[in-house]
Amino acid sequence: MAKTLGSEKHKALISLLIKKREAAGLTQAQLADTLGEYQSFVARLESGQRRVDVIEFLELAKILSFDPFSVLRDLSQS
Repeated sequence: MAKTLGSEKHKALISLLIKKREAAGLTQAQLADTLGEYQSFVARLESGQRRVDVIEFLELAKILSFDPFSVLRDLSQS
């Protein structure tokens, strides 16, 4: 299996998460606070320095109001 950090699908996921956060009107700090994390946690996610695990992804979907299943379906087809 190829490494995923920096892959096109990883970049697409990160781009989507940034767009969803911005559409929700949240700063990195506000999202981090909602997640119970530091702003640097969100910054590392959004810069592609760390992976998003499944549980984090589901929590982000809930907070940012998007359907995680449709996002995964779209990513798997790209």
